[in-house]
Amino acid sequence: MSEALMPDRARLGAMPSRTEAVLDAIKHSILTGELKPGQALVEAELAETLGVSKTPVREALKTLAGSGLVTMSPYKGAAVREVNRELARSVYDMRLLLEPVAAGRTTAAGRGDWDAAAQALDLADEAKDIGDRSLANRSFHRALYAGCGNPLLVKALDELRDQTALVSSAVWSRSPSWGEEAREHRAILAAARAGDADLVRNLMRRHISAFVACNFPENEAE
Repeated sequence: MSEALMPDRARLGAMPSRTEAVLDAIKHSILTGELKPGQALVEAELAETLGVSKTPVREALKTLAGSGLVTMSPYKGAAVREVNRELARSVYDMRLLLEPVAAGRTTAAGRGDWDAAAQALDLADEAKDIGDRSLANRSFHRALYAGCGNPLLVKALDELRDQTALVSSAVWSRSPSWGEEAREHRAILAAARAGDADLVRNLMRRHISAFVACNFPENEAE
């Protein structure tokens, strides 16, 4: 399996298989909207639904809290993170600062996994729900930046991936915009395959800016 398409846990270290399954199930339910923003995540209820003990649920929720999909409160417990304009603009502002640079460097160095990027786009086109599409989307973007040569830059972008997926899933659930974004992705990939680092940077910058400007404009009321 290409590293760009590899599950996060496979790159970050071993995790008990039951916890892996629980983590995947909860994440998918969040990204598809089955678990709603702000909804309480009760360990006992999730454990009963998934047919497991509370321990893997507890570990999965800690992991999801670390990646920004879940919030944890000492008084209210765990809940699905709510997507608002402040969160979306913060996440996409960071991506705008980092990702075009990383993608341009990957292209200039000739270290991009363009086949993995193309495979991710195909998976997104074939996705049966928003969750799968969002996960394919993040794999595409990782294939563009992972070869930039700066492990700290890659780590910073990796840490934004779950929150990016949460924001994009929230947008697609109310205003499906995947078609236009898919066309933008294919244009970026074509520029990357051609080795045009400047064009990749410009297209990536435009792609990220357009998404947040269209869906979370600065003058929009909360």
